[in-house]
Amino acid sequence: MNAQDLKNSILQLAIQGKLVKQREEEGTAKELLEKIEAEKKQLIKEGKIKKQKELPEIQEDESPFDIPESWEWVRLGTVCNIINGFTPSKSNPKFWNNATIPWFTIADVRSQGRFINYTEQSISEEAISKNSDRIVPKDSILLCCTASVGEYAYTNIALTTNQQFNGLVIKDEYGGVVHPMYVYEFAKTLKRTLLLQAGKTTINFVSVKKVSNIAIPLPPLEEQKRIVAKIEELMPYVDKYDVAYSEVEELNKKFPEDMQKSILQYAIQGKLVEQREEDGTAEDLYKQIQEEKKKLIKEGKIKKTKTLPEITEDEIPFDIPENWKWVRFGDIMINRDSERIPLSVSQREKLDKIYDYYGASGVIDKVDKFIFDEKLMLIGEDGANLLTRSKPIAFLAEGKYWVNNHAHVIDCGDYIHLEFVMYYINAISLAKYVTGTAQPKMNQANLNSIPVPLPPLPEQKRIVEKIEELLPYAKQLIKW
Repeated sequence: MNAQDLKNSILQLAIQGKLVKQREEEGTAKELLEKIEAEKKQLIKEGKIKKQKELPEIQEDESPFDIPESWEWVRLGTVCNIINGFTPSKSNPKFWNNATIPWFTIADVRSQGRFINYTEQSISEEAISKNSDRIVPKDSILLCCTASVGEYAYTNIALTTNQQFNGLVIKDEYGGVVHPMYVYEFAKTLKRTLLLQAGKTTINFVSVKKVSNIAIPLPPLEEQKRIVAKIEELMPYVDKYDVAYSEVEELNKKFPEDMQKSILQYAIQGKLVEQREEDGTAEDLYKQIQEEKKKLIKEGKIKKTKTLPEITEDEIPFDIPENWKWVRFGDIMINRDSERIPLSVSQREKLDKIYDYYGASGVIDKVDKFIFDEKLMLIGEDGANLLTRSKPIAFLAEGKYWVNNHAHVIDCGDYIHLEFVMYYINAISLAKYVTGTAQPKMNQANLNSIPVPLPPLPEQKRIVEKIEELLPYAKQLIKW
């Protein structure tokens, strides 16, 4: 998913009522619309405004998705005046001399972006009086309905437009019901709808009537404002994502065969981030880990484990930085397999579905009790996935959950960054540590024997941060 796809997803969630929570105290859109209709009838009765032709009611098949109960589907033309643009004759200098009224074209979007503060061209007041061009007030939405259909902008100034654009102007009577920036965010999602509405001419064209008939999902006013605020809050993160995604694309060119594997391989070899002298050495860190484990054994918090053999030279798969150290998995991690409890399918069928129930490759069910209430790493103990690797072997579990006897439960002290070890396990081949073919299994002894390249703790954290910056789906990998 690239940055534009992510923006589209956020906007889609926004207009479906899934980006922010609904609040009962904010009332309903229906109540606001009923109030407006009552006021309009009174103004018509008093002769202060003219009765307008009613737009057709929205049919069920015109609603492309479900919306919250407090929302209403309305026609765009119900809440907005649609002002179409015009190009004054270029042969008449009176239309272009003494020009004081900003005149908007597609070039203005391309030169300054989506929020319009000025225009490259202006027209005269005579051009307005002699033609059908009308002024679009400040805080209106500009929507391209011919040629470059779907282009949009928000105007911070009063202006006129050429015939490519329509101005969506919130009607006076809806000023307290419809937030212009909400309509602007909705306009971003309209390109496909407009293209489907386009007439069969040499260029795409959507009439004012068709624009007026477009259905817009309308939340209560305060919710509209919160939706806009949430979108504005999220966009800087999308921009950061865009930068990271671009880096991924560059790495993809560099490592076309297997981008994810290449990034992880660079990470575990100490080539993804720089080493820093102030981080200390892994040798010192290793000694701290051993002292911590001795303390925990003495306090009865963990059991003493069998001493693992020194790592031989032929077990080392690649070179690592000088301040790193090769260690055995079991020497630095804490195994908590003894706390696992398997539950049969028949046992689980009788339980309420509240807490995640983990197996070898992730959540396989829910139960009404939990064993663990902390962040731990789970590593598949058996199953074909150990060899096929269709899912991550190592993944994190957080909150309250239960683990059966098909996944190793791994803890660590304050000297290991759990995510670093998780990424390492997912980056290497485990074939030599797996026994059996019909039912592949990686027992605790084999897991503990795996050589692990250990960086200083601050570098472990920097490596994880870089991986998650470069791999858009890294967070999903952690929480699989």
